[in-house]
Amino acid sequence: MQNLFKNVRGDITGGITAGVVALPLALALGVASGVGPMAGMYGAIAVGFFAALFGGTPSQISGPTGPMVVVLAGLFASLSGDVELIFTAVVLAGLFQILFGFLGIGNYIRLVPYPVISGFMSGIGAIIIILQIGRLLGHEPPGGTIGALSYIPTALADINFATLALGFGTLVIAYKWPPSLGKYVPGALAALIIGTIVSLFIANVPILGDIPTGLPSLHLPTFESSTLLLVLEAAFILAILGAIDSLLTSLVADNMTRTRHDSSRELIGQGIGNTVAGLIGGIAGAGATMRTVVNIRSGGKERLSGMIHALVLLAVVLGLSPLASAIPHAVLAGILVKVGLDIIDWSYLKRAHSGPRWDFALMLLVLGLTVFVDLITAVGVGVVLAALAYVRQIAQLQIEELKKIPDTLNDPQENALLERAKGKVSIFSFGGPLSFGAAADLGHHVREWVKPGSRVLILDFTRVPTMDVSASMAVETVTSDAKRSGRQLIVCGASDDIKQVLNNVNASAGEILTYPTLLEALESAVSIIDDSDKKSGKGGKSETLSPA
Repeated sequence: MQNLFKNVRGDITGGITAGVVALPLALALGVASGVGPMAGMYGAIAVGFFAALFGGTPSQISGPTGPMVVVLAGLFASLSGDVELIFTAVVLAGLFQILFGFLGIGNYIRLVPYPVISGFMSGIGAIIIILQIGRLLGHEPPGGTIGALSYIPTALADINFATLALGFGTLVIAYKWPPSLGKYVPGALAALIIGTIVSLFIANVPILGDIPTGLPSLHLPTFESSTLLLVLEAAFILAILGAIDSLLTSLVADNMTRTRHDSSRELIGQGIGNTVAGLIGGIAGAGATMRTVVNIRSGGKERLSGMIHALVLLAVVLGLSPLASAIPHAVLAGILVKVGLDIIDWSYLKRAHSGPRWDFALMLLVLGLTVFVDLITAVGVGVVLAALAYVRQIAQLQIEELKKIPDTLNDPQENALLERAKGKVSIFSFGGPLSFGAAADLGHHVREWVKPGSRVLILDFTRVPTMDVSASMAVETVTSDAKRSGRQLIVCGASDDIKQVLNNVNASAGEILTYPTLLEALESAVSIIDDSDKKSGKGGKSETLSPA
């Protein structure tokens, strides 16, 4: 808190500018959620203020965002418009985020692969646009993506051309508003004002209608057994998406301000904001990229800017709500279409054809699941498939390395011993962490690639930092195969940790000879071969595996 007043002038300018930009978005996203425009405003105020006060990204502006609204709109439809249960989900989402912060979950959210993030963000953008098509045509479509899509033919059969022109004009103004004027009046706000004024001269245009004014009322969480699981699932999805959305925005803020955010603290701040938002009847929010960029470019650097942004919105709620009642749905729909188009990852889509096909396919799969199934399934499937693809890629590299059985070695002493063995020693060298991905084929490849006539197999673990249980069991299979074929198995270069895994898991560990270096392993192998040839028993000093 010592830096709260470090950049007062810039933070005031940035906060006021961000508040002006946030006004039309809060209203539009509140309507899109199904809960109403004031719920969007209350959410922007609560999340904006408390996430700034307690969060870990000083320059970040938080409030309702597209991803959060998509989940809330689906929940609104599932709960038949029971707003108390929706606010309960928002409170629970905030508590989940606070828990995530204390558990350090933010450090793992950063590991979500880019194609997965790109896919679900683009999917969210597509959902926002789909949900607004009916409103642009002058209708109120049913909730949910599938419902909105299926309603489009009905809306096209009865187009309200006045609302279509109004919405399209709003979209054009938002996109084409001159940057020189944007310094004083942001494009989205200009589109909101101009569109509303124009609508006053057009008949039969649906508007927001009466909007309550004054301070919000308290909404304590309510629980019903019939809807508990649905509310908990929605809360968890909100918490995850809000965390991802916020931390991605934090990375953008870091790049612009050359600072580093505290992800755990950021999640705690977002959680407190969302908890308060649910308690006062606001919708859930997260770090908002566009508003954060506007804040930073306007001079905001510290958490005071986010708090001022929230206070600007509070002033609007307390005094200007009646004016907002005349805003047409089509105008807000036009603004939301721009939000949706901005969320879609056009930069990646333009370059995807030149990148790996698997990554592009994964992105499209996640996008499709986001639009037609649900967000948590999309992210879950995407992360699992990306992880499996990565494991398979690493496993292939490990197996290819395993196949490179050397005929000569770089070290003269080792090479001399290998030549002395006269092809009766097969060396299998592993590279990198040995995990379950390579373990599935390890035994098969050792059997396939072992030299005919080999009496000793050497597994070189010099370059293996870690080994899991699956890999240890695969080594046990190799040991059993070697025993059945009358070969001796030797392990060399294994660290104490790998020895411990082998000893604790591998039932055949006592039959394996182990040496610190490949040179000592080769000396033992040659000794075994010589003794076998002379039919005089084993020779050479060795040690059995023991716990590290």
